[in-house]
Amino acid sequence: MRAKTVLPAVAMTAVSMVLTLAVVVMWLGTAMPWLVALVVGLGIDGGWLATLAYERRLAAQGDHNRAVTAVGWSFGVLATAVLVAHALTAEESAGAWLAVAWLPLAAKALWLVHGMWERTALTSVALDAIRGIQQEARDEAAVARARLRAEAATEETRLTAVTEAGARVARVQARTAQTLSGAWSTLETARAGEETGRALTSVTARVTPGVTPRWELPVWGPTEPLAARSLEAAPALTDDALDVIVDDIRTSETPALSYREMAARFRAAGHSASEVRLRAAWKRVA
Repeated sequence: MRAKTVLPAVAMTAVSMVLTLAVVVMWLGTAMPWLVALVVGLGIDGGWLATLAYERRLAAQGDHNRAVTAVGWSFGVLATAVLVAHALTAEESAGAWLAVAWLPLAAKALWLVHGMWERTALTSVALDAIRGIQQEARDEAAVARARLRAEAATEETRLTAVTEAGARVARVQARTAQTLSGAWSTLETARAGEETGRALTSVTARVTPGVTPRWELPVWGPTEPLAARSLEAAPALTDDALDVIVDDIRTSETPALSYREMAARFRAAGHSASEVRLRAAWKRVA
């Protein structure tokens, strides 16, 4: 991994140094002895390379010196300026010389990138640990997503089942209420009819001269079951006591109460008697 950043930097440095030296010798060789031009080119490249070597030494020790860095960049800018000046004064191929004038600065930038890579580089053990942590986090996230999807599907199934069951119960209750309503309507029609009313009266009460008891509809509505403990605690009423209580409740108002009103007040008063005995007592006192 280290070679991926250091090799390009070394190659760019070598190319820029050779190019700088060649340009200085060709450009200044016409105005001064070529040996002097060679010394100038080697001075520029030497200063550039010396500051680079010192920067690399400080980086290996984990240190950094801004002055050395400034000097190194100064040599890089000087080399680039020489290349740009040569390109501008060249009579032929000025564009080509200008196109390669950025190589010294590019080499310096590559060494900067390599230094940043070294400061952030991690060992294989640390990289393996990071990969393991990332994989564990991905696994936990996947499990959490799967759990949420499963819980959502389960809740949806439960709500669907509850809704369907509620709909079925509502349909059954509607049909039952419709049936009871029809039966109640039939009973009310029979009770209101003149002929059927007399016929039902003759079979629901003993024949008494001058008395025509009214046939009552059966009670249709919610009932409250009595507790077993209260039934055991209260002794059964005799027929005479039951008749007295029923007659008192029936005649407590004027006109006399109907059977349903009497039965409701009888139960509300806390008395206990079966429906058969209570209706028989009503018939006796009425």
